[in-house]
Amino acid sequence: MNKQLLGVIDATTVHDDLHELSIHRSVAAIPFGGRYRMIDFILSNMVNSGIQSVAIFPKFQYRSLMDHLGSGRNWDLNRKRDGLFFFPAPNLDKHYTGIGTLDHFADNIDFFERSTQEYALIANSYTVFNMDFQPLLDWHIKSGCDITEVQKEGKSLGIYLVKKTLLMDLITTRNETGYSNMRDVATDLDSQFHLCYYNFEGYASMVDTIGNYFRTSMDLMKPEVWKELFPKDRPILTKVKDEPPTRYDVDASVKNSMVANGGMIEGTVENSIIARGVKIGKGTVIRNCIIMQKTQIKENCLLDSVIVDKDARIEAGTVITAPADSPAVIRKGSVQGVGSQS
Repeated sequence: MNKQLLGVIDATTVHDDLHELSIHRSVAAIPFGGRYRMIDFILSNMVNSGIQSVAIFPKFQYRSLMDHLGSGRNWDLNRKRDGLFFFPAPNLDKHYTGIGTLDHFADNIDFFERSTQEYALIANSYTVFNMDFQPLLDWHIKSGCDITEVQKEGKSLGIYLVKKTLLMDLITTRNETGYSNMRDVATDLDSQFHLCYYNFEGYASMVDTIGNYFRTSMDLMKPEVWKELFPKDRPILTKVKDEPPTRYDVDASVKNSMVANGGMIEGTVENSIIARGVKIGKGTVIRNCIIMQKTQIKENCLLDSVIVDKDARIEAGTVITAPADSPAVIRKGSVQGVGSQS
């Protein structure tokens, strides 16, 4: 039996509550953990599970996503056969909803027809987790399921396993059945299909709001979460950037934080995530923050519970604080002057 999996990543989803971070990029391309993008988790999970053909279906603001993924070389998907495929929505006026939009698949039906894999794994691009999909496939086949939805404590993770021939039937009959996406099929109690639900017991967080993004990021500071998300034998792969180590001033202080390469820290950093190329000036205190790539924070600033997007500049003496359950967001490329926001 051909037990190979075809990877299908739906990157069309737009979360209104993530608007501040997705103005210039898709949700799939939102930076995470100092050096990753949201899509890195599902893409790495697929590759680590032996999937050699992955199709990505985006709609809006996908330039940064394409730049991040490139040829797929960093995920070993730059292949002569199979590999990484990119299928932007051909019609921006068409309204896609739900994970696994059948209309979008229909616009690229020839891809599914050419694919040789017997099963398809359809997933969202914004779940932070580390999962081997081969046990899922074995369980799906043994249980005689038509469609299996992966869940965490009874809640859908937006991941579906289906035989490719059945997926193509769902695509071609979508107007007759009324199914617009895989979620519709999985939640239809009167469905003619054998629906199954597979419980994932590991750490998983669907990042669909600013608050959830902040909480999930802060979870990385917990050793037990870090070990589960980033085991040595199942790495989360990302775009490689060759940069020198971050430099630390003699008076710098860093505690319980993640700091990527290429930066300069002269102040204090506590319980925070600092991305590549960030500069933090003398006398500045960063607590409970997410500071994205190439941000410059000058001298004598105080930031607490703040998400600072890429290429922002925080002028000297600026104070920005917020409650932990409602972090402040500084937009990409913006400049914050002296003053306070709370």
